[in-house]
Amino acid sequence: MPATILIVDDEQHTREGLELALEDKFDVYLASDPEEAFNLLAAEKFDIVLTDLRMSGSSGMSVIDHAIRLPNRPVCIMMTAYGDVDVAVEAMKRGAFDFLSKPLNLEKLEILIRRGLDSRNLKEENADLHRRLDKKYSFDGILGESSALEEVLEKVRLVAPSKASVLLQGETGTGKELIAQAIHQNSDCARGPFVPVHCAALPANLLESELFGHEKGAFTGATDRRIGRFEAADKGTLFLDEIGEIDPSTQVKLLRFLESKTIERLGSMKPIAVNARLVCATNRNLEKMVKKGEFRDDLFYRLNVIRIQLPSLRERADDVPILLNHFLEEFAEENGLTTPIPSDQALSILRSYSWPGNVRELRNFCENMVVLKRGSEITEYDLDPRFSAPTDLLADERPPGENLSVEENEKRLLRNALVRAGGNRTKAAELMGVSRRTLHRKLDRWPELDVRES
Repeated sequence: MPATILIVDDEQHTREGLELALEDKFDVYLASDPEEAFNLLAAEKFDIVLTDLRMSGSSGMSVIDHAIRLPNRPVCIMMTAYGDVDVAVEAMKRGAFDFLSKPLNLEKLEILIRRGLDSRNLKEENADLHRRLDKKYSFDGILGESSALEEVLEKVRLVAPSKASVLLQGETGTGKELIAQAIHQNSDCARGPFVPVHCAALPANLLESELFGHEKGAFTGATDRRIGRFEAADKGTLFLDEIGEIDPSTQVKLLRFLESKTIERLGSMKPIAVNARLVCATNRNLEKMVKKGEFRDDLFYRLNVIRIQLPSLRERADDVPILLNHFLEEFAEENGLTTPIPSDQALSILRSYSWPGNVRELRNFCENMVVLKRGSEITEYDLDPRFSAPTDLLADERPPGENLSVEENEKRLLRNALVRAGGNRTKAAELMGVSRRTLHRKLDRWPELDVRES
Protein backbone atom coordinates (compact mmCIF):
# COMPACT_ATOMS: atom_id res chain seq x y z
CA MET A 1 0.00 0.00 0.00
CA PRO A 2 1.49 3.40 -1.00
CA ALA A 3 2.14 6.03 1.67
CA THR A 4 -0.47 8.79 1.96
CA ILE A 5 0.56 12.43 1.59
CA LEU A 6 -1.39 15.57 2.40
CA ILE A 7 -0.21 18.64 0.44
CA VAL A 8 -1.30 21.99 1.93
CA ASP A 9 -0.72 25.08 -0.24
CA ASP A 10 -2.93 28.03 -1.22
CA GLU A 11 -1.45 28.20 -4.74
CA GLN A 12 -3.42 25.89 -7.02
CA HIS A 13 -0.67 25.33 -9.59
CA THR A 14 1.77 24.34 -6.81
CA ARG A 15 -0.69 21.86 -5.32
CA GLU A 16 -1.56 20.28 -8.63
CA GLY A 17 2.06 20.25 -9.83
CA LEU A 18 3.13 18.37 -6.74
CA GLU A 19 0.19 15.98 -7.11
CA LEU A 20 1.21 15.24 -10.70
CA ALA A 21 4.83 14.64 -9.64
CA LEU A 22 4.04 12.37 -6.70
CA GLU A 23 0.83 10.50 -7.55
CA ASP A 24 2.62 7.60 -9.24
CA LYS A 25 4.37 6.66 -6.00
CA PHE A 26 2.10 8.00 -3.27
CA ASP A 27 -1.59 8.39 -2.44
CA VAL A 28 -1.94 12.20 -2.63
CA TYR A 29 -4.56 14.46 -0.97
CA LEU A 30 -4.79 18.23 -1.46
CA ALA A 31 -5.85 21.10 0.85
CA SER A 32 -5.93 24.82 -0.04
CA ASP A 33 -5.77 26.15 3.55
CA PRO A 34 -5.27 24.96 7.14
CA GLU A 35 -9.00 24.53 7.84
CA GLU A 36 -9.39 22.14 4.94
CA ALA A 37 -6.24 20.34 6.11
CA PHE A 38 -7.68 19.95 9.63
CA ASN A 39 -10.82 18.32 8.22
CA LEU A 40 -8.79 15.88 6.12
CA LEU A 41 -6.50 15.05 9.06
CA ALA A 42 -9.57 14.23 11.13
CA ALA A 43 -11.00 11.96 8.43
CA GLU A 44 -7.87 10.20 7.12
CA LYS A 45 -4.63 8.78 8.46
CA PHE A 46 -1.66 10.39 6.71
CA ASP A 47 1.97 9.29 6.59
CA ILE A 48 3.32 12.64 5.32
CA VAL A 49 2.10 16.22 5.65
CA LEU A 50 3.77 18.63 3.21
CA THR A 51 2.69 22.20 3.96
CA ASP A 52 3.61 25.67 2.78
CA LEU A 53 4.63 28.09 5.52
CA ARG A 54 3.00 31.26 4.25
CA MET A 55 -0.56 31.14 2.93
CA SER A 56 -3.02 34.00 2.51
CA GLY A 57 -4.44 34.87 5.91
CA SER A 58 -2.90 31.88 7.69
CA SER A 59 0.31 29.99 8.47
CA GLY A 60 1.39 26.45 7.81
CA MET A 61 2.76 26.39 11.37
CA SER A 62 -0.78 25.74 12.60
CA VAL A 63 -0.92 22.66 10.35
CA ILE A 64 2.33 21.38 11.86
CA ASP A 65 1.10 22.02 15.42
CA HIS A 66 -2.15 20.19 14.70
CA ALA A 67 -0.53 17.20 12.95
CA ILE A 68 2.11 16.46 15.61
CA ARG A 69 -0.62 16.15 18.28
CA LEU A 70 -2.41 13.36 16.39
CA PRO A 71 -2.27 9.80 17.81
CA ASN A 72 -0.85 8.54 14.50
CA ARG A 73 1.63 11.36 14.06
CA PRO A 74 2.61 11.95 10.41
CA VAL A 75 6.00 13.09 9.20
CA CYS A 76 5.74 16.86 8.73
CA ILE A 77 7.77 18.71 6.07
CA MET A 78 7.66 22.49 5.67
CA MET A 79 7.90 24.34 2.32
CA THR A 80 9.40 27.81 2.72
CA ALA A 81 10.32 30.79 0.58
CA TYR A 82 13.87 32.13 0.64
CA GLY A 83 14.43 34.10 3.81
CA ASP A 84 12.08 32.02 6.01
CA VAL A 85 14.78 29.64 7.20
CA ASP A 86 14.61 30.85 10.82
CA VAL A 87 10.87 30.13 10.91
CA ALA A 88 11.41 26.70 9.37
CA VAL A 89 14.00 25.87 12.01
CA GLU A 90 11.44 26.88 14.65
CA ALA A 91 8.97 24.47 13.00
CA MET A 92 11.53 21.66 13.35
CA LYS A 93 11.98 22.50 17.03
CA ARG A 94 8.23 22.12 17.41
CA GLY A 95 8.16 18.70 15.73
CA ALA A 96 8.58 19.07 11.95
CA PHE A 97 10.90 16.52 10.35
CA ASP A 98 12.62 18.92 7.92
CA PHE A 99 12.04 21.74 5.42
CA LEU A 100 12.70 22.60 1.77
CA SER A 101 13.00 26.02 0.17
CA LYS A 102 10.95 26.99 -2.87
CA PRO A 103 11.22 26.52 -5.76
CA LEU A 104 11.24 22.84 -4.86
CA ASN A 105 13.70 20.34 -6.24
CA LEU A 106 11.47 17.29 -6.80
CA GLU A 107 14.34 14.82 -6.54
CA LYS A 108 15.35 16.26 -3.16
CA LEU A 109 11.72 16.25 -2.07
CA GLU A 110 11.32 12.52 -2.80
CA ILE A 111 14.56 11.75 -0.96
CA LEU A 112 13.36 13.76 2.04
CA ILE A 113 9.99 11.99 2.03
CA ARG A 114 11.68 8.57 1.94
CA ARG A 115 14.01 9.56 4.78
CA GLY A 116 11.05 10.76 6.82
CA LEU A 117 9.13 7.52 6.25
CA ASP A 118 12.18 5.40 7.14
CA SER A 119 12.69 7.38 10.34
CA ARG A 120 9.03 7.03 11.28
CA ASN A 121 8.99 3.29 10.58
CA LEU A 122 12.14 2.76 12.63
CA LYS A 123 10.66 4.60 15.63
CA GLU A 124 7.45 2.58 15.37
CA GLU A 125 9.39 -0.70 15.14
CA ASN A 126 11.48 0.21 18.19
CA ALA A 127 8.41 1.22 20.18
CA ASP A 128 6.63 -2.00 19.19
CA LEU A 129 9.68 -4.07 20.10
CA HIS A 130 9.90 -2.45 23.53
CA ARG A 131 6.19 -3.05 24.09
CA ARG A 132 6.52 -6.71 23.16
CA LEU A 133 9.66 -7.20 25.24
CA ASP A 134 8.04 -5.53 28.25
CA LYS A 135 5.01 -7.80 27.92
CA LYS A 136 6.83 -11.01 27.11
CA TYR A 137 10.07 -10.90 29.00
CA SER A 138 9.91 -8.43 31.85
CA PHE A 139 8.07 -7.89 35.11
CA ASP A 140 9.77 -5.26 37.24
CA GLY A 141 13.17 -6.18 35.84
CA ILE A 142 12.64 -9.95 36.01
CA LEU A 143 13.54 -11.55 32.68
CA GLY A 144 12.12 -14.77 31.30
CA GLU A 145 9.23 -16.42 29.53
CA SER A 146 9.27 -19.94 30.99
CA SER A 147 6.11 -21.39 32.49
CA ALA A 148 7.91 -21.86 35.83
CA LEU A 149 8.73 -18.16 36.05
CA GLU A 150 5.32 -17.07 34.77
CA GLU A 151 3.69 -19.08 37.56
CA VAL A 152 5.74 -17.13 40.10
CA LEU A 153 4.92 -13.78 38.50
CA GLU A 154 1.22 -14.59 38.47
CA LYS A 155 1.37 -15.16 42.23
CA VAL A 156 3.23 -11.85 42.58
CA ARG A 157 0.46 -10.08 40.66
CA LEU A 158 -2.15 -11.59 42.97
CA VAL A 159 -0.38 -11.09 46.30
CA ALA A 160 1.21 -7.66 45.72
CA PRO A 161 -1.96 -5.54 46.28
CA SER A 162 -2.71 -7.35 49.57
CA LYS A 163 -1.19 -6.62 52.97
CA ALA A 164 -0.27 -10.26 53.66
CA SER A 165 3.24 -11.27 54.70
CA VAL A 166 5.09 -13.23 52.03
CA LEU A 167 7.71 -15.98 52.38
CA LEU A 168 9.99 -16.53 49.39
CA GLN A 169 11.82 -19.85 49.19
CA GLY A 170 14.48 -20.77 46.67
CA GLU A 171 18.11 -21.63 46.10
CA THR A 172 20.82 -19.00 46.34
CA GLY A 173 20.93 -16.83 43.24
CA THR A 174 17.32 -17.38 42.12
CA GLY A 175 16.41 -13.68 42.46
CA LYS A 176 14.52 -13.55 45.74
CA GLU A 177 15.29 -9.87 46.28
CA LEU A 178 14.07 -9.02 42.75
CA ILE A 179 10.77 -10.77 43.49
CA ALA A 180 10.50 -8.91 46.80
CA GLN A 181 11.05 -5.62 44.95
CA ALA A 182 8.37 -6.61 42.41
CA ILE A 183 5.90 -7.24 45.25
CA HIS A 184 6.76 -3.84 46.72
CA GLN A 185 6.54 -1.92 43.43
CA ASN A 186 3.11 -3.40 42.64
CA SER A 187 1.68 -2.80 46.10
CA ASP A 188 -0.13 0.12 47.76
CA CYS A 189 3.10 0.99 49.59
CA ALA A 190 5.13 1.39 46.38
CA ARG A 191 5.68 5.09 47.15
CA GLY A 192 7.23 4.13 50.48
CA PRO A 193 10.77 2.80 51.05
CA PHE A 194 12.00 -0.69 50.18
CA VAL A 195 14.45 -1.67 52.93
CA PRO A 196 16.47 -4.89 52.46
CA VAL A 197 18.31 -6.64 55.31
CA HIS A 198 20.56 -9.65 54.71
CA CYS A 199 20.29 -11.38 58.06
CA ALA A 200 23.12 -13.86 57.47
CA ALA A 201 25.58 -11.00 56.90
CA LEU A 202 25.12 -9.60 60.42
CA PRO A 203 26.28 -11.18 63.70
CA ALA A 204 23.46 -12.08 66.09
CA ASN A 205 24.50 -9.39 68.58
CA LEU A 206 24.20 -6.69 65.91
CA LEU A 207 21.16 -7.94 64.00
CA GLU A 208 18.69 -7.10 66.77
CA SER A 209 19.95 -3.52 67.00
CA GLU A 210 20.02 -3.24 63.20
CA LEU A 211 16.38 -4.29 62.93
CA PHE A 212 14.80 -2.61 65.95
CA GLY A 213 17.19 0.25 66.74
CA HIS A 214 18.46 1.22 70.18
CA GLU A 215 18.43 4.02 72.71
CA LYS A 216 21.51 5.85 73.90
CA GLY A 217 23.25 3.78 76.55
CA ALA A 218 21.38 0.56 75.70
CA PHE A 219 24.70 -1.29 75.58
CA THR A 220 28.41 -0.57 75.57
CA GLY A 221 29.18 1.59 72.57
CA ALA A 222 25.60 2.85 72.11
CA THR A 223 26.55 6.52 72.32
CA ASP A 224 23.49 7.76 70.41
CA ARG A 225 19.92 6.74 69.68
CA ARG A 226 19.63 4.76 66.46
CA ILE A 227 16.60 4.17 64.25
CA GLY A 228 16.31 0.53 63.16
CA ARG A 229 15.36 -0.92 59.78
CA PHE A 230 11.75 -1.51 60.84
CA GLU A 231 11.21 2.19 61.49
CA ALA A 232 13.08 3.07 58.29
CA ALA A 233 10.61 0.86 56.38
CA ASP A 234 7.51 2.58 57.80
CA LYS A 235 4.83 2.93 55.07
CA GLY A 236 6.96 0.71 52.87
CA THR A 237 8.34 -2.84 52.68
CA LEU A 238 10.94 -4.53 54.87
CA PHE A 239 12.70 -7.42 53.12
CA LEU A 240 14.45 -9.89 55.44
CA ASP A 241 16.70 -12.18 53.41
CA GLU A 242 17.97 -15.47 54.91
CA ILE A 243 15.34 -15.35 57.66
CA GLY A 244 16.37 -18.85 58.75
CA GLU A 245 19.62 -17.44 60.17
CA ILE A 246 18.11 -15.21 62.89
CA ASP A 247 18.65 -16.17 66.54
CA PRO A 248 15.83 -17.11 68.98
CA SER A 249 15.80 -13.70 70.71
CA THR A 250 15.27 -11.86 67.42
CA GLN A 251 12.65 -14.43 66.39
CA VAL A 252 10.58 -13.49 69.47
CA LYS A 253 10.71 -9.78 68.62
CA LEU A 254 9.83 -10.46 65.01
CA LEU A 255 6.80 -12.49 66.11
CA ARG A 256 5.71 -9.63 68.38
CA PHE A 257 5.83 -7.22 65.42
CA LEU A 258 3.71 -9.53 63.27
CA GLU A 259 1.11 -9.80 66.04
CA SER A 260 0.97 -6.15 67.16
CA LYS A 261 2.62 -4.09 64.37
CA THR A 262 4.78 -2.49 67.03
CA ILE A 263 8.47 -2.69 67.94
CA GLU A 264 10.62 -1.63 70.88
CA ARG A 265 14.10 -0.23 70.52
CA LEU A 266 16.81 -1.89 72.57
CA GLY A 267 16.99 -0.13 75.94
CA SER A 268 13.37 1.05 75.79
CA MET A 269 10.01 -0.40 76.80
CA LYS A 270 8.01 2.11 74.77
CA PRO A 271 6.16 0.47 71.83
CA ILE A 272 6.51 2.17 68.46
CA ALA A 273 3.84 1.58 65.82
CA VAL A 274 5.30 0.63 62.43
CA ASN A 275 3.23 0.28 59.28
CA ALA A 276 5.53 -1.88 57.18
CA ARG A 277 4.85 -4.82 54.91
CA LEU A 278 7.11 -7.79 55.69
CA VAL A 279 8.58 -9.99 52.95
CA CYS A 280 11.00 -12.72 54.05
CA ALA A 281 13.21 -15.08 52.07
CA THR A 282 15.26 -18.19 52.74
CA ASN A 283 17.15 -20.95 50.94
CA ARG A 284 16.63 -23.29 53.90
CA ASN A 285 13.73 -25.62 54.68
CA LEU A 286 12.01 -23.83 57.56
CA GLU A 287 9.62 -26.73 58.18
CA LYS A 288 12.56 -29.05 58.90
CA MET A 289 14.11 -26.37 61.09
CA VAL A 290 10.84 -26.15 63.09
CA LYS A 291 10.88 -29.94 63.64
CA LYS A 292 14.49 -29.75 64.85
CA GLY A 293 13.63 -26.89 67.23
CA GLU A 294 15.84 -24.43 65.30
CA PHE A 295 12.99 -22.10 64.30
CA ARG A 296 9.86 -21.11 66.22
CA ASP A 297 6.75 -22.81 64.88
CA ASP A 298 4.47 -19.84 65.76
CA LEU A 299 6.76 -17.48 63.83
CA PHE A 300 6.88 -19.87 60.89
CA TYR A 301 3.08 -19.99 60.68
CA ARG A 302 2.87 -16.18 60.80
CA LEU A 303 5.47 -15.82 58.05
CA ASN A 304 4.02 -18.61 55.93
CA VAL A 305 0.76 -16.82 55.06
CA ILE A 306 1.74 -16.64 51.39
CA ARG A 307 4.60 -18.85 50.25
CA ILE A 308 6.19 -18.48 46.81
CA GLN A 309 8.71 -21.10 45.67
CA LEU A 310 11.22 -19.67 43.21
CA PRO A 311 12.39 -22.09 40.52
CA SER A 312 16.07 -22.81 40.00
CA LEU A 313 17.58 -21.87 36.66
CA ARG A 314 17.79 -25.55 35.65
CA GLU A 315 13.98 -25.62 36.01
CA ARG A 316 13.64 -22.71 33.59
CA ALA A 317 16.20 -23.60 30.91
CA ASP A 318 14.11 -21.77 28.28
CA ASP A 319 15.09 -18.51 29.99
CA VAL A 320 18.84 -19.08 29.65
CA PRO A 321 19.14 -17.53 26.13
CA ILE A 322 17.13 -14.47 27.22
CA LEU A 323 19.24 -13.95 30.33
CA LEU A 324 22.48 -14.51 28.41
CA ASN A 325 21.53 -11.91 25.82
CA HIS A 326 20.51 -9.39 28.50
CA PHE A 327 23.61 -9.73 30.69
CA LEU A 328 26.07 -9.89 27.78
CA GLU A 329 24.61 -6.65 26.38
CA GLU A 330 24.60 -5.05 29.83
CA PHE A 331 28.28 -5.76 30.53
CA ALA A 332 29.36 -4.94 26.98
CA GLU A 333 27.71 -1.52 27.22
CA GLU A 334 29.12 -0.97 30.71
CA ASN A 335 32.67 -1.70 29.52
CA GLY A 336 32.39 -0.13 26.06
CA LEU A 337 33.03 -3.48 24.36
CA THR A 338 31.41 -5.54 21.59
CA THR A 339 28.60 -7.84 22.73
CA PRO A 340 29.73 -11.46 22.15
CA ILE A 341 27.09 -13.85 20.83
CA PRO A 342 27.09 -17.54 21.80
CA SER A 343 27.35 -20.02 18.93
CA ASP A 344 24.62 -22.62 18.56
CA GLN A 345 26.87 -25.29 20.10
CA ALA A 346 27.87 -23.05 23.02
CA LEU A 347 24.26 -22.09 23.63
CA SER A 348 23.22 -25.75 23.66
CA ILE A 349 25.88 -26.51 26.28
CA LEU A 350 24.90 -23.50 28.42
CA ARG A 351 21.21 -24.44 28.26
CA SER A 352 21.93 -27.97 29.47
CA TYR A 353 24.26 -26.88 32.29
CA SER A 354 22.75 -27.21 35.80
CA TRP A 355 23.74 -23.67 36.98
CA PRO A 356 24.12 -24.51 40.69
CA GLY A 357 24.58 -20.79 41.38
CA ASN A 358 21.47 -19.98 39.33
CA VAL A 359 21.02 -16.51 37.78
CA ARG A 360 23.85 -15.06 39.88
CA GLU A 361 26.28 -17.63 38.43
CA LEU A 362 25.04 -16.94 34.89
CA ARG A 363 25.45 -13.20 35.41
CA ASN A 364 29.03 -13.65 36.61
CA PHE A 365 29.73 -15.92 33.63
CA CYS A 366 28.52 -13.19 31.24
CA GLU A 367 30.72 -10.53 32.82
CA ASN A 368 33.70 -12.88 32.54
CA MET A 369 32.99 -13.56 28.86
CA VAL A 370 32.61 -9.88 27.98
CA VAL A 371 35.77 -8.77 29.78
CA LEU A 372 38.06 -11.69 28.89
CA LYS A 373 36.69 -12.94 25.56
CA ARG A 374 36.62 -9.61 23.74
CA GLY A 375 35.33 -11.14 20.52
CA SER A 376 32.17 -11.32 18.50
CA GLU A 377 31.33 -14.97 19.26
CA ILE A 378 31.43 -17.34 22.23
CA THR A 379 32.17 -20.85 21.00
CA GLU A 380 32.24 -24.15 22.88
CA TYR A 381 36.05 -23.79 22.97
CA ASP A 382 35.69 -20.70 25.16
CA LEU A 383 33.71 -22.50 27.86
CA ASP A 384 35.23 -23.72 31.10
CA PRO A 385 35.27 -27.56 31.30
CA ARG A 386 32.63 -27.49 34.02
CA PHE A 387 30.07 -26.56 31.36
CA SER A 388 31.05 -29.36 29.01
CA ALA A 389 30.55 -32.49 31.06
CA PRO A 390 28.10 -34.02 33.52
CA THR A 391 29.13 -33.68 37.18
CA ASP A 392 29.58 -37.44 37.60
CA LEU A 393 32.51 -37.40 35.17
CA LEU A 394 34.46 -35.52 37.86
CA ALA A 395 34.16 -38.45 40.26
CA ASP A 396 37.44 -40.37 40.17
CA GLU A 397 40.47 -41.08 42.27
CA ARG A 398 41.25 -37.39 42.85
CA PRO A 399 42.83 -36.98 46.32
CA PRO A 400 40.98 -34.67 48.74
CA GLY A 401 42.17 -31.09 48.60
CA GLU A 402 43.99 -31.47 45.26
CA ASN A 403 43.60 -28.40 43.04
CA LEU A 404 43.89 -29.09 39.34
CA SER A 405 44.67 -26.59 36.62
CA VAL A 406 42.05 -26.02 33.92
CA GLU A 407 44.09 -28.12 31.47
CA GLU A 408 44.60 -30.97 33.94
CA ASN A 409 40.93 -30.96 34.83
CA GLU A 410 39.93 -31.04 31.16
CA LYS A 411 42.31 -33.92 30.45
CA ARG A 412 40.86 -35.90 33.34
CA LEU A 413 37.31 -35.29 32.13
CA LEU A 414 38.23 -36.42 28.63
CA ARG A 415 39.95 -39.58 29.87
CA ASN A 416 37.00 -40.50 32.12
CA ALA A 417 34.50 -39.93 29.31
CA LEU A 418 36.46 -42.19 26.93
CA VAL A 419 36.77 -44.92 29.56
CA ARG A 420 33.04 -44.81 30.32
CA ALA A 421 32.22 -44.85 26.62
CA GLY A 422 34.45 -47.89 26.06
CA GLY A 423 36.58 -45.90 23.65
CA ASN A 424 33.59 -44.87 21.51
CA ARG A 425 34.38 -41.29 20.57
CA THR A 426 30.81 -40.39 19.64
CA LYS A 427 29.49 -41.55 23.02
CA ALA A 428 32.37 -39.84 24.83
CA ALA A 429 31.55 -36.57 23.08
CA GLU A 430 27.92 -36.92 24.12
CA LEU A 431 28.96 -37.56 27.73
CA MET A 432 31.03 -34.38 27.73
CA GLY A 433 28.37 -32.35 25.94
CA VAL A 434 30.69 -31.40 23.06
CA SER A 435 30.77 -32.17 19.36
CA ARG A 436 32.74 -35.13 17.99
CA ARG A 437 34.91 -32.62 16.13
CA THR A 438 35.80 -30.92 19.43
CA LEU A 439 36.70 -34.27 21.00
CA HIS A 440 38.92 -35.13 18.01
CA ARG A 441 40.67 -31.78 18.33
CA LYS A 442 41.39 -32.47 22.01
CA LEU A 443 42.72 -35.96 21.26
CA ASP A 444 45.00 -34.53 18.58
CA ARG A 445 46.38 -32.31 21.31
CA TRP A 446 46.61 -35.08 23.94
CA PRO A 447 46.95 -38.40 22.02
CA GLU A 448 48.15 -40.21 25.16
CA LEU A 449 44.57 -40.00 26.51
CA ASP A 450 43.00 -42.01 23.70
CA VAL A 451 41.32 -45.27 24.62
CA ARG A 452 40.84 -47.85 21.89
CA GLU A 453 37.23 -48.70 21.17
CA SER A 454 36.37 -52.18 22.45
